[in-house]
Amino acid sequence: MPQAYLTIDDSPTRDTDMLTDFLVARDIPATFFCIGSAYKDLHVECEGIEQNPGPILRAIEKGFLVGNHTYTHRRSSELSFDEVVEEIEKTERLIDGLYRQAGKTRPLKVMRFPHIDRGAGGWVVDYDAAGKFGPDLQELFGSGLNITLTKPPAEAVEKKARIQEYLRTEGFITDAFNGITFPWYQGEMKESRDLLYTYSTSDWMMNPDFAAYNKDWAYHSVEGLKGKIDDDPWLKDETSRHIVLAHDHNHMYGVTTALIDHMQQRGIQFVGVSP
Repeated sequence: MPQAYLTIDDSPTRDTDMLTDFLVARDIPATFFCIGSAYKDLHVECEGIEQNPGPILRAIEKGFLVGNHTYTHRRSSELSFDEVVEEIEKTERLIDGLYRQAGKTRPLKVMRFPHIDRGAGGWVVDYDAAGKFGPDLQELFGSGLNITLTKPPAEAVEKKARIQEYLRTEGFITDAFNGITFPWYQGEMKESRDLLYTYSTSDWMMNPDFAAYNKDWAYHSVEGLKGKIDDDPWLKDETSRHIVLAHDHNHMYGVTTALIDHMQQRGIQFVGVSP
């Protein structure tokens, strides 16, 4: 039976409590990557932990892992190194506060950058260094994100490396998401101190708030996204675990849960992280 870690970006929203209740009822563990403060992305206006702490406090109490998704969901390639650090540290203080309020010890420090922008835009990993797997990784990130896969200037690559060193010194880890043996995951993906993914549900493409932008996107229906799950050869591989990316957006509860349900129907077992 294929196994996967479920990770959910962009919490909290008005539907976070419903989503965590759904997962509890299905006995599905998950990691919620949370935003610190309110932000606006395209036509989407979202609350952060500061404005809406209750659902994330309750997620912690229900046993879910909470990770850092920066303070205002800005792309790291558009920020200076110091601004990236400030975005992370503001959100860290909020997450630590919620764990204290819940009376629980924070088991892990985990991080995921918005848009998987690690400081060098669409150059998520060094596709050139990935050799024969470079095109596969470009497809993985290009099909799941709203990014342009262009090689960045040297200073952006240097900033990405500085961010990784900062995350290392601050104790952020990804090796608790273990058992991922795909050959293209080895190297930079495995060694990164911010969590990447091995499969994107692309559920965000169904967000009605994006309607003005989505005409050129690859998927326009839930059935299309279910077909994406069915057609992915790696999801059928029982020799390696997956890291699945989904989203917690307003107006998206039905889409995201339908895709999670479909993965379970296709035999995928969601597993918990081992600290």
